[in-house]
Amino acid sequence: MCAPIFQPVPYRAEVHIVSHEQINQHLTNWTERESTAEAMIPLIGRLYRKNNVVTSVYGRSIINQSVIGIIRAHRYVRQVEDSELSVHDTMPILEALDRLELGTAHIDIGKLGVKYRDQGGSESVEDFLKREIAPVVGKYGEESKKNEGNGTKDVVLYGFGRIGRLLARIMIEKAGGGNNLRLRAIVVRQGGAENDLEKRASLLRRDSVHGPFNGTITVDEENSAIIANGNFIKVIYSDGPDKVDYTSYGIDNAIVIDNTGKWRDEEGLGLHLKSKGVSRVILTAPGKGDIKNIVYGINNDWITDEDKILSAASCTTNAITPVLKAIYDEYGIVDGHVETVHSYTNDQNLIDNYHKGSRRGRSAPLNMVITETGAAKAVSKALPELKGKLSGNAIRVPTPNVSMAILNLNLEKDVSVESVNEYLREMALHSELQKQIDFVNSPEVVSTDFVGSRHAGVVDAQATIANGKRLILYVWYDNEFGYSAQVVRVVNQMAGVTYPIFPKRTRD
Repeated sequence: MCAPIFQPVPYRAEVHIVSHEQINQHLTNWTERESTAEAMIPLIGRLYRKNNVVTSVYGRSIINQSVIGIIRAHRYVRQVEDSELSVHDTMPILEALDRLELGTAHIDIGKLGVKYRDQGGSESVEDFLKREIAPVVGKYGEESKKNEGNGTKDVVLYGFGRIGRLLARIMIEKAGGGNNLRLRAIVVRQGGAENDLEKRASLLRRDSVHGPFNGTITVDEENSAIIANGNFIKVIYSDGPDKVDYTSYGIDNAIVIDNTGKWRDEEGLGLHLKSKGVSRVILTAPGKGDIKNIVYGINNDWITDEDKILSAASCTTNAITPVLKAIYDEYGIVDGHVETVHSYTNDQNLIDNYHKGSRRGRSAPLNMVITETGAAKAVSKALPELKGKLSGNAIRVPTPNVSMAILNLNLEKDVSVESVNEYLREMALHSELQKQIDFVNSPEVVSTDFVGSRHAGVVDAQATIANGKRLILYVWYDNEFGYSAQVVRVVNQMAGVTYPIFPKRTRD
């Protein structure tokens, strides 16, 4: 009898038994982190409201965050550093900051925590901080005295659409720290519905993309106002930018943010300056003619006290210019093409209907629509070194928010995926562009993961392609919230509201 050719061997899986102690340890560690994060919240709040100190963890704001939000901000550090960061590392930093009677500042407790940990604790936390943030130690109240009565802080939103409401959210959120921009009024067109005020308040209160407003909103019908987190915001009805007397509402020397897009040249935007109480105007769209197009972080040093009308350029220009600047400075750019994959906007139709623009009449939620973009050409208005070097086009896609720019570049130097990703990671963490460039290195991220991002653009490291002098970068951007954050940064500078940033940048 022949033996069988194959005799199956019984499979015996190797079983690893996890002890009850190991199981319980995970939960114990979590509850300890929760407890520490809970104890951080009053410290974060006191530093903000008393000292006007804005705290963050690797660029992620932790003001008004929940316990889970604070833990998540610390967890993010895994993506950009070689090790994790725990709330146990940053709690001593916060406690010491609370004792130092600080002046106004932006302080990244995550970066300080990592730096202190890497030094091995050779000195006390307090001595370490006195050296790292020396210019603001013991300076409590000095900034308020210096700025008392100087400069304009009052802001008026002319228009209250997608960008207008997000600008309102950001300014209301930042109002609690004292010496900040103060949203005094919004101006909308005459002839609204009978319950117009309630409808506008409701749109601020609830947003299908960005979620509910973080706070409370009430409507004061008698005084035609919206009260959001204690901020009294007058709602003014007008049929023209030159027909409002803002001084009659106690508003003077105000910056008007025109987010209607209706007027884009100096003549049209200059109408705002004819209204009493207005000192300066900024447009949330690309400006025409000789109007300066400002991309914060790139050419905001062009802003002078004499500038009465400025533009904050477009969302796409803000997203791509910082990354292009970084690449140009390190590798040089011969030429390139920018393809924007852009979420649809209110300019398009929900269903097929007449539109003066080519293809834009077709249903936005049902179609990819090839259209033009001026962003590539507009880059040179903020970064003249790239004039004539970039072409661009756009595809509108059926998503309501978050867009992507694909930068297809020919460089002057050879580049590898590893070297360019490491360089952009450093720029995102430790350079003058850290507020503009963010960096993600996950193979699983998709567009909705970037809703609410306050960076101008986010480099997707997993998508980077490099071959010799050819480089292709994929840059995500929240075309609503990220852009609105850039606009507020420009307005802050116009108003003279600036903060020293710590720790000091290690790469410029």
